[in-house]
Formats: sequence, C-alpha cells, structure tokens
Amino acid sequence: MSAGSQLAALLGPVRTQNAFEETVERLLGVIKLGVVAPGDRFPAERELAVLLGVSRITLREAIRALAQAGFVESRRGRFGGTFVTYTRPEPDLLEARRMAQADSAGLTDALAFRMAVETGAAHLVAQGVTAHIREVLLERLAEVDGAHPDDYRRMDTLFHLAIAELTGSHLLAAAAADARMRLNDLLNAIPVLRHNIVHGREQHRAIAEAILSGDPDLARARVTEHLEGTAALLRGFLVAPGQQPVPLAQRK
Repeated sequence: MSAGSQLAALLGPVRTQNAFEETVERLLGVIKLGVVAPGDRFPAERELAVLLGVSRITLREAIRALAQAGFVESRRGRFGGTFVTYTRPEPDLLEARRMAQADSAGLTDALAFRMAVETGAAHLVAQGVTAHIREVLLERLAEVDGAHPDDYRRMDTLFHLAIAELTGSHLLAAAAADARMRLNDLLNAIPVLRHNIVHGREQHRAIAEAILSGDPDLARARVTEHLEGTAALLRGFLVAPGQQPVPLAQRK
C-alpha cells in the first residue's frame, strides 16, 4: 500500500470555512500517526491538494505553518518536496500518568470508541476477503512483526489502520485514525517491553488469520482480545490505584 493510497483513506475533503485549520490538523495527524514516516516525503503538492479538496495556496500555507513548527521541511530541486522532520519526543511516563488520572473518564471513552471502530472494521473486512486484502494485510503483518522496538508503535499503528482502510469506507478509516490519535500520546509514553512485543505479534497474527479465513465473528473476537490487553496495559501504567475505569464487559 503506497503512501498515496494510505493518505487517500485517511484524508478527505476539508470544510471550506475552516480549510486552513483543518488542513493543518489532517496533515499533523498523519505525521504523528507515522503514516508518513520521519524522513519520508509527502505526495506531490497537486495530489495532496486533490486529496484534501483545498487549493494549492491553502495547502502551501498549511505546509508553511507545519514547517515553522518543526514538523516538515520543504526542499527544492529535482528530488525536492515536503519531507517529515518530526521525531517522536522521549516518552514522559509521569506526564502521561498525570494526563490519564486527570481525565480517567476520557480514557475510558477513548478505549470504548477504539473498541467499537476496530472490531467493526475487522468484522466487515472478514466478510469479503479479496486477493488485494490478503496482500495488504500480510504485508502490514510482516512489517510489524519485523519492526525494531524503536519503530514498533508506528508499525503497530499502520497494521491497525490498514484493517479499517481495507473496509473501503473513508469514514471508518478516518474514525480509526481518530481513535488512535486520542490514545497516541499515552501509548507512546509507556515502555515498549519485549514481552508485550512478542505477545502483540502473536495477537496480530491471530487477527490476520481470522480475517483471512473469512470468519467475521472470530475476527471481531481476536481484535477484542488484543484491544482489551492494550487497555489493561495502559491502565496498569497510567491510572492510579482506586481510579481504575470500569471495564466495558462489567458495565451495566
């Protein structure tokens, strides 16, 4: 899946009354999610403007604002373009814990949103597996399986976003990206432990196998199991004793 096709699934026409602000927000989202990796180049200006449904003047203004903030760099010449210069800051577990404890209800809400979006996406994709779906999903699985710990979170993000993209629904792909963005800073702040990487790889394989076997219910169950584990990890690192959000399965 090329950068252009990934962006096409996540970027859609912005509202004209807020074109500049929304363009900055959309581009910042794909940068922070790692859809365009540090050092990589965005698609050509003309293509990007079409994806966003904005004029090239608006796009250039948005890119200029991101460049001033240190997220991208514009280079001229034959091999020029807009390149991502943003690198993820060092994890700050104490700050992430403060944020989670200050809004534990918001954390629970974000986890519920992600659960609904990603389980639904897996269920849909498993209903109509094609050669293209098989190729893309196995490619993403191989990438996250082989990821270095420093790049694991980014490749994990791309694996999960790929499932939503493969539904063919722009709205669902955008919702999956939004759900991930709501948790991104917290996920990036917790340590990447070898045990969790190994366990995550096993669960990613189980998700892919369930989808590719054409079993929607099993696909939903495998994603649920994986996301519940991620939620438990977040709560364990970030939420103080006595402030634990009520698990979804225990709510009435």
